[in-house]
Amino acid sequence: MLAPVDLHCPEHEIRLESQAAGDGLRCPRGCSFPRVGDIPRFVSSDNYASAFGRQWKAFRRTQLDSYTGTTITRDRLRRCLGGSLDVVRGRLVLEAGCGAGRFTELLLGAGARVFACDLSEAVEANYDNCCAFPDYFVCQANIGRLPVAPGQFDFVICLGVIQHTPDPEETLRALARQVKPGGSLVVDHYTGEILLSETQAALRRFLLKRSPRFTIRFCTALVDLLWPVHRWCWRTRSITNPTLASLRGSFLRKSPILDYHQSYAQLGDALLKAWAVLDTHDALTDYYKHTRTVDEIAGMLRSLGLVDVHASLGGNGVEARGRRPDS
Repeated sequence: MLAPVDLHCPEHEIRLESQAAGDGLRCPRGCSFPRVGDIPRFVSSDNYASAFGRQWKAFRRTQLDSYTGTTITRDRLRRCLGGSLDVVRGRLVLEAGCGAGRFTELLLGAGARVFACDLSEAVEANYDNCCAFPDYFVCQANIGRLPVAPGQFDFVICLGVIQHTPDPEETLRALARQVKPGGSLVVDHYTGEILLSETQAALRRFLLKRSPRFTIRFCTALVDLLWPVHRWCWRTRSITNPTLASLRGSFLRKSPILDYHQSYAQLGDALLKAWAVLDTHDALTDYYKHTRTVDEIAGMLRSLGLVDVHASLGGNGVEARGRRPDS
């Protein structure tokens, strides 16, 4: 697995060299970065994204289109790119916050040369899912301190990530620095509509104090407990009895489970439940949960010098893209 661009020390911005032993990477000024499982590691796994790392390793294939047999992820990525995956063919793409690879596999399948990174151990799931593709590289790194020189990528893509970083504006600035002249930045972000119910908020306060190992087990047990009622609500949706309808609505409003029966019924029973566990855990264990409006995201992209900015409501909130001028 070779990087498509030279790797640089995140601290000193000097080109890294391979070590003689251990196949790690070394900075001429003394910094050293190991390879673990063939994946270069530029950060420790003990950070605010550790719950996400365990989540994606536990649900390595759950949201991959190649596994679900759907186009749910492809449709989202096409929309964010402006309508077609063809635009990435032969292009150098930075996928920041790559997770288990639901977008990575599609970018690679479309002919992109992909430099993927994630702050968490999700890179291991990503590698397992995507290492058979040519033109693929993944590393564990911080978006704000990437091990590359800036301004080299035709596309910088960051989906489902920015709202979970400590400072979304600083994250956007770091991403924009990686876009080459004529290249594009493609992002999304939660809006104010992404709000937790009282039950979810209370559980989140509880789970943020627990270990990732505990939180996965807890959310799995929680879905196991409440899923039969969710299934009953879906199966009885055509019954127009007012009392029954009121009971259904009250339960679904108060349940902490994320339920995709309405949105993605094509997944089938087993995958609907798996997605419920995955995204319930995601919603209740993210250390940061920021929201921004369409205007705020569009304004930030313009302030970073991007042109042809497009931002609109879609997907998980705001979907936006902008282009670095050629000159």
